[in-house]
Amino acid sequence: MSDLVPNPALIPPSPASGAGAPGAAAPSRAPAAAPSRGPSFADVLAKRTAAGTPPQFSRHALERLQRRGIDLDSPTLDRLTGGISRAASKGSRDSVVFVDNTAFVVSVRNNTVVTAVGSEHMREHVFTNIDSAVIA
Repeated sequence: MSDLVPNPALIPPSPASGAGAPGAAAPSRAPAAAPSRGPSFADVLAKRTAAGTPPQFSRHALERLQRRGIDLDSPTLDRLTGGISRAASKGSRDSVVFVDNTAFVVSVRNNTVVTAVGSEHMREHVFTNIDSAVIA
């Protein structure tokens, strides 16, 4: 076996030797600019959910709202949006958001209301595959 020879490109220059090679110019001491990074995932998530992006409604949810006579006015939609934001901030994936007497089953990751149940129909329903509940 032969002796191991270190790769000179992998050896950091010593402070006394300048650039590490005799006769080489000393490296510039100007601080390197930090690489520009985009926003963090948490910032993007907060922006998309907390910035007031109203949720989308699945076709099924729209049918349930209409069939059950559930009124979705602006203050109710704002509270629903806030509830979804709070669920997202806690890492929820699928949540039930209660606004007044209505339960909205929401896919938090997709910012989509899956279905809506009014108080008169809640006794008959069991919510499954839910990891959180929010009272908004």
